[in-house]
Amino acid sequence: MRLMLKLILFGMLPLPFTATGAVPTYCVVGTGQTLCYDNRHEISAPKPGEPFYGQDSQFQGPPPAYRDNGDSTVTDLNTGLMWQKVFDGSRKHTFAEAKADASRCQTGGHNDWRLPTIKELYSLINFSGGMVNNPPRPYLDTNYFDFLYGDARKDERPIDAQFWSATEYVGRTMRGDATVFGVNFADGRIKGYPRDTGPHGTPFVEFVRYVRGNPAYGTNDFHDNGDGTISDRATGLVWQKTDSGKPLDWQQALAYAEQLKLNGRNDWRLPNAKELQSIVDYHRAPDATDPAWRGPALDPVIQITEPESYFWSNTTHLEGRPGGPVGELAVYVCFGQSFGFMGPPGAMEKRRINVHGAGAQRSDPKSGDPKQFPQGRGPQGDDIRIYNFVRCVRGGLIAGPGGNADKQN
Repeated sequence: MRLMLKLILFGMLPLPFTATGAVPTYCVVGTGQTLCYDNRHEISAPKPGEPFYGQDSQFQGPPPAYRDNGDSTVTDLNTGLMWQKVFDGSRKHTFAEAKADASRCQTGGHNDWRLPTIKELYSLINFSGGMVNNPPRPYLDTNYFDFLYGDARKDERPIDAQFWSATEYVGRTMRGDATVFGVNFADGRIKGYPRDTGPHGTPFVEFVRYVRGNPAYGTNDFHDNGDGTISDRATGLVWQKTDSGKPLDWQQALAYAEQLKLNGRNDWRLPNAKELQSIVDYHRAPDATDPAWRGPALDPVIQITEPESYFWSNTTHLEGRPGGPVGELAVYVCFGQSFGFMGPPGAMEKRRINVHGAGAQRSDPKSGDPKQFPQGRGPQGDDIRIYNFVRCVRGGLIAGPGGNADKQN
């Protein structure tokens, strides 16, 4: 908090607005997405009342802002976090190595580096990336941060560019694996990965990038306003206490948010991917091994219709089928278990299991019939629903459709 105040005073950190007038300790940085899309393709920015109005690029949060310190470190001027600019790309690390090596890290002359939490790590993601771009573009600002795709010489796929977080899943994934969340900056997803050994019995390894500073980052401070809304005093965002009550496709989700009138306000919007992930409670999961923490990955003060549900963001995910349309997917966050269909190689019928953990971030087609995907899609058979729930947000410091900063309270 002290560091953030210094950055504000010296004009290096934007001053967000909160409902309480307090300076937030948890700045949710914008996604970097600048274009608009319909269910399949890029489109001109829709106007209020038009189909697909209210998507990510029309309500941009604080833009990413970094400072290269010239000593192999980069300071995030929004969050107050300092990151390693470079990382050990010569090899990947087991989770045990990633944790242990933090105490030995001396980058920039600092000795207080730590493995980032999943919320800290996800603060770096930038949704202008995409494997479908030619050439592919990482979900990371490579003007400031080094990055490598998976190495084909090591029998890796280009998307094998996962980074460890320090956040261990409180349940189990796959076939009872102890699990740790990570961010894949090649394909723009959060997934749970095996903490110890992978599917072939060998140690599971990922890249590592350490962080230091602002220990308050990622800690929510929810307050029930008693009027159907919940304020997060840490971020300045105000949330709908309930949800849409039924699942919707992406176009319907955008329309629901635009039409919502709650507590005398009509400036609600579908949250972007980073806003939505900011309210995940990674202490909780429907399959938590400790019964005291069993439930959706959400603070109990926030109500949820279906505990095993996924929720839409307004962020288009620039991935998809080879040769398919660029804009056909949108990001969702799993507050329930992140299901997929897995089975032995060549099996005709696969079993629906928790493959990535409650708190994962993936993406769905924006429209279509989920019955077309009875065994999911992708390497882990990701559960394809298409119809997901909606929880609207307002507040924070955003730039509205006119491009001007819109301080909402």
